[in-house]
Amino acid sequence: MAAIGSILVCFRTSSSSPFLTRLASRLHFAAFPLRSPTRKLMSQTLTRATLGLTHPSNIETPKICFAAKDVDVTEWKGDILAVGVTEKDLARDANSRFENVILSKIDSKLGGLLAEASSEEDFSGKVGQSTVLRITGLGSKRVSLIGLGQLSSTSAPFKGLGEAVVAAAKSSQASSVAVVLASSEGLSAPSKLSTAYAIASGAVLGLFEDNRYKSEAKKPALQSIDIIGLGTGPELEKKLKYAGDVSSGIIFGRELVNSPANVLTPGVLAEEAANIASTYSDVFTAKILNAEQCEELKMGSYLGVAAASANPPHFIHLCYKPLSGPVNAKLALVGKGLTFDSGGYNIKTGPGCSIELMKFDMGGSAAVLGTAKALGQIKPPGVEVHFIVAACENMISGTGMRPGDVVTASNGKTIEVNNTDAEGRLTLADALVYACNQGVEKIIDLATLTGACVVALGPSIAGVFTPSDDLAKEVFEASDVSGEKLWRLPLEESYWESMKSGVADMVNTGGRQGGAIIAALFLKQFVDEKVQWMHIDMAGPVWNDKKRSATGFGVATLVEWVLKNGSNAN
Repeated sequence: MAAIGSILVCFRTSSSSPFLTRLASRLHFAAFPLRSPTRKLMSQTLTRATLGLTHPSNIETPKICFAAKDVDVTEWKGDILAVGVTEKDLARDANSRFENVILSKIDSKLGGLLAEASSEEDFSGKVGQSTVLRITGLGSKRVSLIGLGQLSSTSAPFKGLGEAVVAAAKSSQASSVAVVLASSEGLSAPSKLSTAYAIASGAVLGLFEDNRYKSEAKKPALQSIDIIGLGTGPELEKKLKYAGDVSSGIIFGRELVNSPANVLTPGVLAEEAANIASTYSDVFTAKILNAEQCEELKMGSYLGVAAASANPPHFIHLCYKPLSGPVNAKLALVGKGLTFDSGGYNIKTGPGCSIELMKFDMGGSAAVLGTAKALGQIKPPGVEVHFIVAACENMISGTGMRPGDVVTASNGKTIEVNNTDAEGRLTLADALVYACNQGVEKIIDLATLTGACVVALGPSIAGVFTPSDDLAKEVFEASDVSGEKLWRLPLEESYWESMKSGVADMVNTGGRQGGAIIAALFLKQFVDEKVQWMHIDMAGPVWNDKKRSATGFGVATLVEWVLKNGSNAN
């Protein structure tokens, strides 16, 4: 989209090593873009009239620079010194002074003001708590305490720290911030790297605001974040760049989902995908199939869904191959790509139907394409990845699919459509058959597939279905790194009984009970038994109701999973 991922990230180091000084110089002047490769393309595409004459604005790109430093926190000069504190860090001695070395050092410079203020404001270091003081006596203008809770092995508290730092900077119009942990001395070298990654990711994503469709947008003042006490060096700089690359994909995914359906049509989504391939043409190729080409491939299930819309379908296939070396793992990522879902003749009606939010029914494709964008920057070795999206709209017209119609998928299986609002699985059926035909060993499909999964797991957790314990282990290990929440649900074969049809091989919906499981069982009919397959139902975490915005869910986990497959292959 125009101005997608509109943040620039650069990295600096304070090390005195000549090699690192040269590295820092290159990193500082060659900012890593978190913007869309499609800024120019989209502005050209939308010179034609759209419904409502809406065009996303080309917003000026802000820039945020990260620097890894080892300096005395009391001497750091800037706008806000942010200290991440656990509940344990706030322990006091008999004289009510902080026992923690860093807090004690800061407080002594402030004449006990920090201890006094934290007591008065009942700051206990719990997650979500923060306090900011305007001060004199330090190099910084303000000091902020940000709660990390009791800490766990997950990255969530540190991502939250990054987000909280940016929130504090926004509220005070700060341009420079430093982040330090009150207790970092016990962290191992790998833990320091992952902590810095989480802080940087949280900050970049927290800074992002999607203002493309607003008449006025406020430019953020924040320009730099120094990360203190987690070391310096090439490994840390590499990790921070990785945070920028992954965040780039997440922001791209967020803006795809946020874009209204009158702007992001199936054709525009295909153009966005094709432009990823052209931007990273050293590792990507693109194939976009039109309706006639899909008909030649006998994709009757997908084309049945698309038939009612004035916007024609576009079947997207990107292929990533590494710059050099052997390809030892072949993967496919398949994303549901309904750019709008009216429900068809079984139209969405009544409270809770969320028809006004059905632009997010392409959240699976956004996760897949966001992953593609990130991998185009990272360029991992040893792995080939196919990105597949059957993009279309589910609308109502005289040419549309009716309840009771029978459609034939590209593997020859016939489906009686007993509900046109169970359309995503029909598009995924042909996409999964196509993916299997690419000779891949593993497939993950992602879809905003069922409200039943949201009822079961709530808005923050995606449901995972797979017959492969090995694949489940891989993906859950990746999600442990990303911090995205997944929960494995059963593929209960006995539930398939409700999917039997009197006139076709199957119907497309069963009973109300176990709806997410039944949907996964339906998809399983279109996957080769020799291929390891996982279905992720992300209907809950695709959208943040509080922020009224997309989350970019799935990208971070998928990138981590792909990279692990590449490294394992080597």
